[in-house]
Amino acid sequence: MHFLLRSDYEAVRHQGVLVRSPEGDFQVQPRCALLPEEIGPVDLVLIGLKTTANEAFTKLLPPLVGSGTTVLTLQNGLGNEDDLSRLFTVEQIMGGLCFVCLNRVAPGVIQHIGYGQVILGEFQRQPQPRTHDLAARLCAAGVPCIVTDNLARAHWEKLVWNIPFNGLGVASVAGFDAVEQLVPSGVSAEAVLPCLTTDKLLADGRWARLVRELMLEVIAAARVLGFDVPDALADQNVERTRAMGAYRASTLIDFERGQRLELRSLFLEPLRQATQAGVAMPRLAALCAVLKDLDQEARRDR
Repeated sequence: MHFLLRSDYEAVRHQGVLVRSPEGDFQVQPRCALLPEEIGPVDLVLIGLKTTANEAFTKLLPPLVGSGTTVLTLQNGLGNEDDLSRLFTVEQIMGGLCFVCLNRVAPGVIQHIGYGQVILGEFQRQPQPRTHDLAARLCAAGVPCIVTDNLARAHWEKLVWNIPFNGLGVASVAGFDAVEQLVPSGVSAEAVLPCLTTDKLLADGRWARLVRELMLEVIAAARVLGFDVPDALADQNVERTRAMGAYRASTLIDFERGQRLELRSLFLEPLRQATQAGVAMPRLAALCAVLKDLDQEARRDR
């Protein structure tokens, strides 16, 4: 196994990857590379990049991919498999979703908080023997994994959680009125309000209402697009999130670190697909506007 690394290269090369977990800490020492040419063609490429780096696909991936290579993206949101399809055949592309609470707390150091299931699927086709084989390999390694017969539906199901908790966690710095009423003057990357963790979003009745309204918008859009996503998924997500405690969603951490937000995949692309299908998503549209303003303001500061 090879790790193609960017900012964490030196740390991982010297000390490996340390995972701290309530289920037990462990450390691995992978082979590291800075350039894909150092690795060459492989059987499986597993993509864990932030979606803001997808423009690097054309540079990073071709040296790793041969005619028999499977390319699996475990990235957030929508459109990542489509990005890969511009470079490789549909038959080479797989997608997956990670249901796990964890944070990168230092170079080469991961704090696992809870959960850890992976869902695998094929891009634009039914599961194949390789899909089940890879799921079995992950399970054998101690990573719970199941196969979905509809990868697109699974992406929309995960957006039911990702859109409200990632989005509102960041947008909360602009204040409740800015998010609910889309008040541009309330949006500033230098706002004194803190980003809200999942427990605080659910503890405040106003934010909790927005969480649920966003969830129901996503579910309604998914149904119009042909995916049978039940309303009950909203309640299930809320209850699971309460059990997480004060979890800091990944987009919140990106914002606090001054990094680009995963706007396109997590927010703008779902809104685009829903709008194209004739579904009104006023809460998501307002959230997108606030997040775009915050991201642009942060870029100007940087």
